[in-house]
Amino acid sequence: MERVIVVGGGLAGVRAVEALRSKGYEGALTLVSAERHRPYDRPPLSKAVLAGESDDTTVDADWDALRCELLLGERATGLRLDEPGRGGTVESTAGDLPFDGLVIATGAAPITLPGEGRQHVLRTIDEARDLRARLTAGARIVIVGAGWIGAEVATTAARRGCAVTVVEAADTPLAGAIGPEVGALTAPWYAEAGVELRTGVKVAEVRDGGLALAGGGRVDADEVVVGVGVRPVLSWLEGSGLLLERGVVTDGSFRTYMGEEDTGALRPDVVAVGDCAAWWSHRYGRRLLVEHWDTALNAPEVAAAALLGRDAVYDAAPYFWSEQFGRMVQYAGDHSASERLVRRGDPSDPRWAVAWLTGDRLDAILTVGRPRDLVQARRVIAAGTPVDPEAIADPDVPVRQAVRAERSAGT
Repeated sequence: MERVIVVGGGLAGVRAVEALRSKGYEGALTLVSAERHRPYDRPPLSKAVLAGESDDTTVDADWDALRCELLLGERATGLRLDEPGRGGTVESTAGDLPFDGLVIATGAAPITLPGEGRQHVLRTIDEARDLRARLTAGARIVIVGAGWIGAEVATTAARRGCAVTVVEAADTPLAGAIGPEVGALTAPWYAEAGVELRTGVKVAEVRDGGLALAGGGRVDADEVVVGVGVRPVLSWLEGSGLLLERGVVTDGSFRTYMGEEDTGALRPDVVAVGDCAAWWSHRYGRRLLVEHWDTALNAPEVAAAALLGRDAVYDAAPYFWSEQFGRMVQYAGDHSASERLVRRGDPSDPRWAVAWLTGDRLDAILTVGRPRDLVQARRVIAAGTPVDPEAIADPDVPVRQAVRAERSAGT
């Protein structure tokens, strides 16, 4: 392999570059990024950058030592593939870029709402700086979506003295992410912060001066922020022959497929990683599309190894965190098929957690202000060791001590 192209200038892209060099790749290396900035971290955008505490989240990478050509402000527009294993060409605004190895790391783009009114999304540092300038004392800020981003923006806007309203189509915050029962436990946080939360409200469109609601009604606003999710950036791959279903379909090593997954051929010379990759998880027996920082940070190690022809599989349990309304909220695992929910502490207290179980297996945990629980639970989830449900429900029992001793010892 003599020429590798990395398409995407986010965290997954830069980590792929670093991983390739650390694993001994000595050939030509080019990173193509639609943004004009050097790769930067996105989690601080809705926190420190929006709050005015930071203005630069550039990833600390030694580009000279990495010997990587940066094509900033250039966009991939198409992909032509040769026979499997023989590379192809990335079509871009910088011209045709031939390769014999390709890393697809184009991430995801925010979903916007219908309507001609101005709406803000929060995905780039330029968008964060622009919105920050508008979060002035007394400004009426309406946020559509009570998910992770919506809650974080609401937190910062309220602290800056804005009059904040959050409109959510579901009946509780975070219903899609952690379920309505647990999501409802976060609803009081909004009132505590002076934020008006309106659930069960659907938006028809964004108009000048606010929102038009489905079924009639209006919410006035000086600025509208939309945080209703993202979609993988895939349009440049249409017609390439790669299998695309919600994301770029890959195996557990992030290698892509041509044609149909069951009958098509793997493309070992093309890998996809980060927010755009729908990768096969042996742990969960299904495909995952995980749009979180932890995956973008760690998965490129496996993708780079696979591109270089080495055996590597990524099968980590998902993990993410959010800072909202003065609380650190962390989640690890996957509760989508869990049998029951166990509360660990009183949600009216500053520090509590909930755990999802199937039998005596810990599937997932969400913690509020309990970082030690999170760290220990991640290890238990990764190892698959059984736990005592009664001990898990006791906040005074460390998670690691809730492991069933007789079965963890193999008896």
